[in-house]
Amino acid sequence: MPTNTISADNNQLQSFQGQNIIIIGGSSGIGLAAAKRAKDAGANLFLVSRNAERLRKAAEAIGGATQIVADIAAPPPAIFAGLDRIDHLLITAGSVNLQSLKDQSETDLAKVMHERLIGPLLAIKAALPLLHPASSITMTSGQFASRPAAIGAVVAAAVAAVESTVRALALELSPMRVNAVSPGWVDTPLLDGLMGEGKRQVLEQTASTLPSRNIGRPEDIAQAILFLMVNRYMTGEILHIDGGGRLV
Repeated sequence: MPTNTISADNNQLQSFQGQNIIIIGGSSGIGLAAAKRAKDAGANLFLVSRNAERLRKAAEAIGGATQIVADIAAPPPAIFAGLDRIDHLLITAGSVNLQSLKDQSETDLAKVMHERLIGPLLAIKAALPLLHPASSITMTSGQFASRPAAIGAVVAAAVAAVESTVRALALELSPMRVNAVSPGWVDTPLLDGLMGEGKRQVLEQTASTLPSRNIGRPEDIAQAILFLMVNRYMTGEILHIDGGGRLV
């Protein structure tokens, strides 16, 4: 099995040569940024998205990747058909629905939970026969788990459940490692739909309130994700990358 190493400055990943990395939600934003870094480090990339056209463009952008069209809310049991081994599984898919509880239908509630929790669990279950003791699983929670918005109860519940799941799976699947990144505000296409034309102004205002005084980039989160993949002594952890957002 190839060995992962990190350079002395702890920033630039040296090698994922020959390793199979599956990224669910790899067609844009954080997932695509992680795919680019992993590809540069020699990984065999398998990108999963429900949008075939966006998936094709993402694969082209990183110089080639196997494309798997599937919806994380209800991934088919054979989502990983044709693979013989998974070294690292990353799950970044999931929308953000900021509505008050009274304005959400049962369908709305179920959609959030399926995208954020049930779908990822089904994907992990499907991957288990292909994972091995040195594999890693990285999930995505979010700042709402520890600092919820006034109209974000459902999303907060879903991402908090992800964090509990990570800790439980780290024990259940040991010695395989299971971790999560918890991003704060990150400038991704996901926010385009959430904030519309006012996105830039909102992000600038938000940045001024953070201890870091800046908004995250997909590359910032991707760097942390690859760190979790490579660090053999880290499991059951939630790595907060939020510019200090949960402190203010």
